Amino acid sequence: MSGMDAWLTVIVCGLVTIAVRASFIVLPPGAEVPAWLVGSLKYVAAAVLPALIVPDVLFRDVVPGDTVNIYRIIAAALAAAVALKTKHILGTMTTGMVALWLLKWWTPF
Repeated sequence: MSGMDAWLTVIVCGLVTIAVRASFIVLPPGAEVPAWLVGSLKYVAAAVLPALIVPDVLFRDVVPGDTVNIYRIIAAALAAAVALKTKHILGTMTTGMVALWLLKWWTPF
């Protein structure tokens, strides 16, 4: 990809992002949003949350020679189990952080 193609891609992506975000602000007050769009918006949070969490869990603080961070995966799995069982946010965060700290403290890496 040439430099000009890269810049063009970035600019087009930026314009599309601005158009999508601004569409909900600049629409006239009486304008109706199509039912298919309203129906699909309920899945946005379910798609964005894993997109933010998974890269951080898998690839942050990776030991040289490894491809993923197994400690973060174990801590995230324990936190997910607590979340599914208790539905308690503070307990979920506490479980994940304590598990991660203990795994890092317990191992020599």
